Amino acid sequence: MATTNIPAPNYQSLGYDRIFVAVDGTPQQELVIQRAIIIAANNNAELYIGHVVDATTLETAGSYPLELLPTLEKSFREGIAPQIAEAEMEPQIRKVELLVRIGKVRETLRDDMINQVKPDLIICGALGLSNFRYALMGSTSTFLSRIPGCDTLVVK
Repeated sequence: MATTNIPAPNYQSLGYDRIFVAVDGTPQQELVIQRAIIIAANNNAELYIGHVVDATTLETAGSYPLELLPTLEKSFREGIAPQIAEAEMEPQIRKVELLVRIGKVRETLRDDMINQVKPDLIICGALGLSNFRYALMGSTSTFLSRIPGCDTLVVK
């Protein structure tokens, strides 16, 4: 019987190295980010916080002023600044990066954020859609839990 020289796992090798947090601007976002900061610090990980300004909502409303999108992005960045500063002050977190994009939520999360960051853990909140709305759209947390190659934590 052949033996392999696979080293026994230690707590560092069992942890997470790159954590991606998907936030949506809801009141639950603060709890999701707090949980992510703790997990990133406990794992000495990189922390990426991603938000998509949903362009499809604006598109369905008809015409909208083009200057509205940068205003929405700026408003989000200002609102989350205290939590970003808190994460940056945590010495156990190796890197903190805020990613804000404009587009369709799922495609933008997957293509422009997750595929670029290549996290080993995704953290998101559960919005709690009605059964009817969930049947029509599904949920972002369900979508994120199907991303291959990483774990997903849904904070409720």
